[in-house]
Amino acid sequence: MEAFRAFLYVRSMLSTPDDSSPFPVVREIREPRFGALVHPEWTQAFAWLVQGMTTRDSGHDHPFDLGLFASRSEPESARRRWRALRESLGGDRVVHAHQVHGADVHVHHGEFAPARDPHLVDDCDGHVGDTPGLLLAVTTADCVPVFVVDPERRAVAALHAGWRGAASGVLERGIDAMVSSFSSRPEHLLVHLGPAICGACYEVGPEVFEALNQRTPAEPEPIDLRRVLARRAVGLGVREDSISVSAHCTKCTDSGLFSHRAGHGERQAGFIGVRR
Repeated sequence: MEAFRAFLYVRSMLSTPDDSSPFPVVREIREPRFGALVHPEWTQAFAWLVQGMTTRDSGHDHPFDLGLFASRSEPESARRRWRALRESLGGDRVVHAHQVHGADVHVHHGEFAPARDPHLVDDCDGHVGDTPGLLLAVTTADCVPVFVVDPERRAVAALHAGWRGAASGVLERGIDAMVSSFSSRPEHLLVHLGPAICGACYEVGPEVFEALNQRTPAEPEPIDLRRVLARRAVGLGVREDSISVSAHCTKCTDSGLFSHRAGHGERQAGFIGVRR
């Protein structure tokens, strides 16, 4: 509980209120060594945490594409970039999976042997773990990377939430995995909805609104998927002031991110882990 209170104090010192939203809006800052976008409050509050989102300009390769399954990506070149990412972050292993826009979440426990970068597990859209040196990663190009931190248990999660995954319950499954595997308490969790396509840019059909249990319009309209996920997190017991929403949009802000809606076939990675 002390770690949670300490974080809230840091937030009160660093945050700029957004009167239009109950959820704090956070503009991730660029980490100078590798060019990843990192959560400034989490960086300030938790020396044991590594977290962020790669950009087109991360590392030495340009563009810094981490897609292994996307049509425009070259897997062997991407694996070289995955290795560069892991080494730059000081991790022993980085885990990833073929993402299928579902709700399966993989729980990572205990020790592990070195493996090829990244270490791929069975198809899933989320990872939870608490092992020092283990980096959890999801790839996106408009979908929401959801980062979850339990500062008391030092457990973390990385979830991939497109609208199908959100509708299937990937957020709920991820938080349930933290509760069941690490005895996390939802009221002590911190949730950050990272760089993704924003509510102004993401126009979808009525079927998406219906699948997400939102008011269903007659015609296509924009939807703010991050706000939908934030409300779901509150419904799971996470405090409103423990949920933050990224100010970065993959499509309309100049953030150096890949966007499927903008015609990019490449992928960036959202990563989180416990430092060793």
